[in-house]
Amino acid sequence: MKFVSNILILVLLAGMIAFSSCEKPPVYPPYPSIKYVSFIKDNISGPDSKGTLTISFQDGDPNFGLAPTDTLPPYNRGSKFYYNLFIIFYEKQNGVYVPIQLAGTDSARIPVVTPAEGTTSLKGTIQDDLYINDIITPPQFDTVAFDVSIADRDLHVSNIIRTPDIIVNKQ
Repeated sequence: MKFVSNILILVLLAGMIAFSSCEKPPVYPPYPSIKYVSFIKDNISGPDSKGTLTISFQDGDPNFGLAPTDTLPPYNRGSKFYYNLFIIFYEKQNGVYVPIQLAGTDSARIPVVTPAEGTTSLKGTIQDDLYINDIITPPQFDTVAFDVSIADRDLHVSNIIRTPDIIVNKQ
């Protein structure tokens, strides 16, 4: 009898441990949120031209990303929401960050992200290659930074983060 009760206690204890260790998927707000992870320059020697920005993101209603067919308003060309990754390039000139428009655009269209089965939230990382060398401004302006935000398909815009200063080798 004692043997059966010890087994019963062990089974109940194991059941309680298993039940308490079941993790519920995290619940995030419906607005996307981002955090800076890193910026790694591509060049090892010589003038810098570009680097890879990595940010982490989360979105509580899993509707992040744009399909190639998402081109009707509000995702049409010329609209703010044609892109869903917004990047503003700044060059530090005499201690002041000045927005600079490089050739082309730094903003991008991140494709549709599908959540894991059984989850209602998204969490992940985004990487984007960015040009960092404005060859028009004088070489003494060798520090740049980026403001970054994202938007989901409901047009919820995330927080804006600024990268740490990035020193650019212009020569």
